[in-house]
Amino acid sequence: MTKETITDLLSGIVHPELERDIVSAGMIEGLEVSGNEVKFTIVLSRPRDPFASAIKKSAVAAISEAYPDAVVTALIKEPAPKNIKKEPAKVDKKGIGKVIAVSSGKGGVGKSTVTANLAVTLAGMGYGVGILDADIYGPSMPKMFGLEGYLPTAEGEEGNEKIIPAESHGVKVMSIGFFIKPEDALVWRGPMATNALRQLMHQTQWGDIDFLLVDLPPGTGDVHLTIIQELNIDGAVIVSTPQQVAQADVLRGISMFKGPNVGVPVLGIVENMSWFTPKELPDNRYYIFGREGVAPLAESQGVELLEQVPLVMGVSDGGDKGEPAVVSEPETAEIFGRIAEKIIDKLK
Repeated sequence: MTKETITDLLSGIVHPELERDIVSAGMIEGLEVSGNEVKFTIVLSRPRDPFASAIKKSAVAAISEAYPDAVVTALIKEPAPKNIKKEPAKVDKKGIGKVIAVSSGKGGVGKSTVTANLAVTLAGMGYGVGILDADIYGPSMPKMFGLEGYLPTAEGEEGNEKIIPAESHGVKVMSIGFFIKPEDALVWRGPMATNALRQLMHQTQWGDIDFLLVDLPPGTGDVHLTIIQELNIDGAVIVSTPQQVAQADVLRGISMFKGPNVGVPVLGIVENMSWFTPKELPDNRYYIFGREGVAPLAESQGVELLEQVPLVMGVSDGGDKGEPAVVSEPETAEIFGRIAEKIIDKLK
């Protein structure tokens, strides 16, 4: 048993796709023959070659048949997969005017409440408005708009169906919350979450709208990058409370949007729960979470503090009842009216 005899045996093995034997095709590497031991490597020309296993089995069988006492070790060597960078598929913005991302560095600051009230305000000004509830770990728009029982339907040609959003208070709403039970916990890995979000982004029939508000999940991560890459965001609004711990997260959010690979303009910051004023004491202000916390941060980052929104019972109650506060609270409606006008001016 020599290298020559083993090579002759391997020359009888033909790669079905290449239609050449594995020796002349240069697929045998590091052939060693020592006593009754034979070692070699089968080098494949492409990753995940479907014939790899069959070729290896045939090569070992040919040697074992000629030399029953031979101990054959055959390895498979694949080339590294080519790193082909694919551009993310952009969402067709036909019919959609401006896309605004509403973000927060941490949870519990009222980001979704701000989104809902801003959307209803814009709709009340005569604009066509939609909300994409991208907070897939804690979708709250169905409850805030009283749409918890909505069951989405689809229309269009087979294979190109579009999901019809719900509508409330003049705002079109699409949320992952429409597709799950309220008691179900959304514990998803990153790819599962982003794939679900992609389906909502690409397959929702928004029609003609002037503004699409995207309610992002708290923090920064895969979901945010997916939306930024595929939705052509025109600007971002960041929501925070006056607390120092919330501001540290806001800074990270600003950095994400302003980053060189993102480049989304930050339209401003909304300071939520700035103070508490009891209805029975309208002249009193209680700064529960600190005073003037966001203003210095906004100034240092060159970002406008759009408004300070007080903590009033109507805002939280309205969200729980499916009626955003701007519908019934004149003071809240006035505040969000100013926020909306500033955002419109900036987008112009």
